[in-house]
Amino acid sequence: MIRILLAEDDEIMRITVRDRLEKYGWLVDVTKDGREALTQIEQNAYRLIISDVKMPYADGLELLKRAQEAAPYTDVILMTGYGSVESAISCLQRGAAEYILKPFDMDDLVIRVNRLLSMQNLRARAVSLEDSQLQRGRLLIGDSAPMRELRTLIGRVAASDASIVITGESGTGKELVAEAIHNQSDRRDRPYIKLNCAAIPDGLMEAEMFGHEKGAFTGAVRQKIGRFEMASGGSILLDEIADLPVALQPKLLRVLQERELERVGGSRAVKINVRIICSTAKDLDAEVEKGAFRSDLLYRLRVIPVSVPPLRERREDIAQLAAHFLRAFSLKRGVAMSLAPQAMALLSAYDYPGNVRELRNIIERASVLAPEAVIGVGDLPADLGGKGQDATPGDSTLLADAVARAEKQAILRALTKSGGGKSPAAEMLGISRKNLWEKMKLYQI
Repeated sequence: MIRILLAEDDEIMRITVRDRLEKYGWLVDVTKDGREALTQIEQNAYRLIISDVKMPYADGLELLKRAQEAAPYTDVILMTGYGSVESAISCLQRGAAEYILKPFDMDDLVIRVNRLLSMQNLRARAVSLEDSQLQRGRLLIGDSAPMRELRTLIGRVAASDASIVITGESGTGKELVAEAIHNQSDRRDRPYIKLNCAAIPDGLMEAEMFGHEKGAFTGAVRQKIGRFEMASGGSILLDEIADLPVALQPKLLRVLQERELERVGGSRAVKINVRIICSTAKDLDAEVEKGAFRSDLLYRLRVIPVSVPPLRERREDIAQLAAHFLRAFSLKRGVAMSLAPQAMALLSAYDYPGNVRELRNIIERASVLAPEAVIGVGDLPADLGGKGQDATPGDSTLLADAVARAEKQAILRALTKSGGGKSPAAEMLGISRKNLWEKMKLYQI
């Protein structure tokens, strides 16, 4: 529920504003002076603060300053009966979101509050839109029986707020399934935030998930809200949940149980309302047996299990997927490209250990390298002819294939030497952990 703090020393005004705001379902805390307001700001998390400029003990500008320090993502509306142009400019320059002269129309106040809350939602959604475009080009393509069953299941679970674990091999489209669940839910107009648990160093993961307070650690020069707070009211995807550090798993369990979190370096509980969706290519039951994943956390997360079928189990979708990808790459190249029947037959017979992602990469490479508008068998990778994924570099006449296999073998050797640790493996290879993770996904390691 949206929580608002109203600081007003005039009793009639205080009651009038509170009653009007509560009619819209907002939770309103009221204080009659600045001292009480400062205490409330320290103890609670507010989406919005509405304060009179002149009040006993602490004025509105002092509240504004304290709010900026304690919760910089909280907007502040200042009211006054003694306004001037200079006063308005001063308040806005200091960071006030709105400046209202008394007496004012209550409907106007409600409009301003709604606008500020909408802007907060847009700022949160902008985070998720940086790396994905929701509802555009993100389709669950295929009319096979497994895909029809999957779409039916998505429609059923979307209406619930229960936690979901999506499993499937690498490249099957687990992220697309998570987006489809969010987009068909009642939270579709709220933020959808993604967090890759394998791509962020262990030491930064807690602050990334839950945020941190100013001064919590070296470099924390200001307060930062985490991904869970950004997703408040919406959904969060914890991708590759099996790679969540063991030390953080009890904290995630507490968030699930209590529906609240504490920022790093903070002592105040922040209430959240988030639908949690997880995805992984690993066997979580096996991870529990190894002691790498908590069984109680798994039970909490896997309220509804969703399994995404590999591409080899829905071969009838290959032609439709290939045509979809080829249309997209044809637009980029500016040439209407097509697949020769023999090439399509070869694509349909392949097992795709990398699933839909591998098919997309094959079509993209062929669309770039094919000399003609019609892609033939000779324009496809040699592996499709039956040599398999374990062929040696010498088996291919394409330099790119040889380089890719050599790179994959180097990564496998480094991971073996490091015992599976990504950070030491990345150091051995002379690349960043994020770069290693991207290459591991590319080569289906």
